[in-house]
Amino acid sequence: MKLSIIIPVFNEIQCIERFTKRIFNCFDIEQYEYIFINDGSNDGTERWLAKNIKPFELSKNITLIDLPKNYGKGYALRKGLEIAKGDYILLIDSDLEYDPEDCLEMYNIVTSNPSIKVLFGSRFVSGKIQYRKYFLNSIVVRINTFIYNFLFQQSISDLHCGSKIISRDIFDKIKLSINDFGFEIDLASQIAKINEKIYQYGISYVGRTFDEGKKITWKDGLLSYYYLFKTRFIDNEVSILISIVFSFFFMGYVGSHFGLGSGKIMLIILFSIYGLFLGLKNKIASLSFIILFIYLGSLFSK
Repeated sequence: MKLSIIIPVFNEIQCIERFTKRIFNCFDIEQYEYIFINDGSNDGTERWLAKNIKPFELSKNITLIDLPKNYGKGYALRKGLEIAKGDYILLIDSDLEYDPEDCLEMYNIVTSNPSIKVLFGSRFVSGKIQYRKYFLNSIVVRINTFIYNFLFQQSISDLHCGSKIISRDIFDKIKLSINDFGFEIDLASQIAKINEKIYQYGISYVGRTFDEGKKITWKDGLLSYYYLFKTRFIDNEVSILISIVFSFFFMGYVGSHFGLGSGKIMLIILFSIYGLFLGLKNKIASLSFIILFIYLGSLFSK
């Protein structure tokens, strides 16, 4: 199997039929594998999938995973990944905000360039049609992408785009854990940690309103900052975690030797944050020598 197309679905009765027709027209059912994951839909989508997708499981390369409740996009995609057999994995949302034809173009690119293992869609580097309803959403995406690039030394333009094609062997090297919309952060972070190149391809985007079924909310926006912190500083090997904690408190101690009053508090906070990044280098021995000399110096000078 060359390609597994994994499609999470949650309460998409307004567009699931149109989406299915469009993606089946782009990718031949006989040549590619489709994995639909019904993530606890309760608006009629579950009945539509059972009627129109389930019957083809035995005769076509189509699988329907029916989850008993809504676990979240990340959880649903991981369930699809568990059974995917393709050399490449295509992830695409079922809400028609993304054009399946763009995914076909992305697939042709990765299959003609074996060196490209990871190809992310981007809504910000494209000359294709774009429609955005919510200005604040676009700002949050850009801010989150900037933070991600800073934390992981990357230079992508659209962290939260749902259209991606990734080689199967990449998923064998990473461990995903986030269940909800934070999946995009989780995936991009794990790929960066194994030093795999992330390529981009401009795609079209037609955003929906909440009345049309858009589901991401301000709560997801707030959670994204926690996920960025978690994937950078918490989801690490034990040795690095120890180094991060050590460096955090060590640099806070260093900062306490400067400034007065509120200025001193600010410096302690800034030095502690810098300590988080130092800890990623896992240099406990050298940091221990530095803290020793700072301590000895503090005994002789104000």
